[in-house]
Amino acid sequence: MYQTEMVTAEQAKACLDEFMDKYPELFPASMKRGYKLHGWTTSEKMPDVRLRRIRLQASDDLGRKLAYTIAPSDLLPYMTGNVSEIEKALFLKHLGVPDWALTYVFGRNDSFWYRLGQSFGRYDLVGSTVKDAANLPLDLLADEKHAKAHGQKWYIATTVAQDCVLGVAVSPTADTDGLHAAYNVFKQEAQQLNAEYTPNSVNVDGWQATSQAWRMLFPSITVVLCFLHAFIKIRDRCKRFGEVYEQIKQQVWDSYHAPDETAFKQRLSQFKAWVQANQAQMNHSAVEVLTKLFQREEQYALAFAHPTAYRTSNMLDRQMEAMARWLDSGRYFHGNLQAAEQRARAWALLHNFRPYCPRAKVSEQFQSPAHKLNRFVYRENWLENLLVSSSCQTFRCRHKKQLN
Repeated sequence: MYQTEMVTAEQAKACLDEFMDKYPELFPASMKRGYKLHGWTTSEKMPDVRLRRIRLQASDDLGRKLAYTIAPSDLLPYMTGNVSEIEKALFLKHLGVPDWALTYVFGRNDSFWYRLGQSFGRYDLVGSTVKDAANLPLDLLADEKHAKAHGQKWYIATTVAQDCVLGVAVSPTADTDGLHAAYNVFKQEAQQLNAEYTPNSVNVDGWQATSQAWRMLFPSITVVLCFLHAFIKIRDRCKRFGEVYEQIKQQVWDSYHAPDETAFKQRLSQFKAWVQANQAQMNHSAVEVLTKLFQREEQYALAFAHPTAYRTSNMLDRQMEAMARWLDSGRYFHGNLQAAEQRARAWALLHNFRPYCPRAKVSEQFQSPAHKLNRFVYRENWLENLLVSSSCQTFRCRHKKQLN
């Protein structure tokens, strides 16, 4: 279609105008103020392929009239290959297949597959995944995935909502300043879609620096503690107590399933009285973790003021399980901080667009998490859909010290 629709200037203009009216989010905002055709671009890699260029009539903030290349959806950026040649290898790479194995099966060389994987970290994660500002989620989940690099711990600050990974940034520290800078990447990308964007709630695991970072980014946000993390700690310390543990487990989840805040507090109060009456059957460690649950009653109760907020981190944990497998298969990070972040961002973008497992029930309705969020796809092929969605969504890496 591309080669036939772009042959003459009249055909090219008509085709571009049609797509711009239908999918304005895929074009520069100032393109509506006028553009003109700006010749062709060729490549020694693909001598038979010529791509149309356009130049905008309106100047940007620096007084420049920017030029853009109009590419078909089945061609990778910089003419590195066609979707039909790359798609299956890229799918396997995202699942953790090493570069040498891709070279053995699909040809080329290890460096090609490495660079190709890294290249998807160049795109704006929120803008590529969420194609309508009205779909920006108001309830989020956030946590840090611990990774290893050069004998040290690095932290992948991850933001998730509606089964999509919408924020990924690597921090060398897990303090408030480090996490604030990492989670701020999500804020900047989201506010490029909607300058007034402010989420209502974020579910966190209780790490103080995470909560502080989100409150600094969005002062009005409600930080909801993950109830599942509280139960896991209780389970780890109480499961040896047999029947007593069964009663503890029942009362923990009875409290969680309370219909409203008042009932929740009443059930926790009754649970607390039961613990005090039966603490002789538990050790100090078990009583301590249960006491911590009661002390955080008000923080857990905040979720009832936000019915759509995530009360547990289950959705985020599902994404992090996939991230953990990917990290382990690549033996974590080996380069500098910027390379690590670009690699993590590439994984997240591919994760949002790659097809669901055919055995998953959700695959009967939706192709991928991005399809589920947006309720439509531009192209049936998942990689073509990703490439189209990433149009005009270039991400500029943060300028920061590169730690070797």
